[in-house]
Amino acid sequence: MRRLKRDPLERAFLRGYQNGIHGKSRELCPFTHPMTRQAWINGWREGRGDNWDGLTGTAGIHRLNQLRAVS
Repeated sequence: MRRLKRDPLERAFLRGYQNGIHGKSRELCPFTHPMTRQAWINGWREGRGDNWDGLTGTAGIHRLNQLRAVS
């Protein structure tokens, strides 16, 4: 049986979150499609906020699991 692929917007959000949590620039967004780009930027904003709140490394593992459960 084939596995269903994840929603591309969810994947873009999670990739943006990873870039944001690691302090990378918003200019590194690899997407050009407006909806996918916006999902990536929303994830990046969440990640930057968590970075500023100190949820990096092992302190932020629970936050990433919450994001995956909601999406």
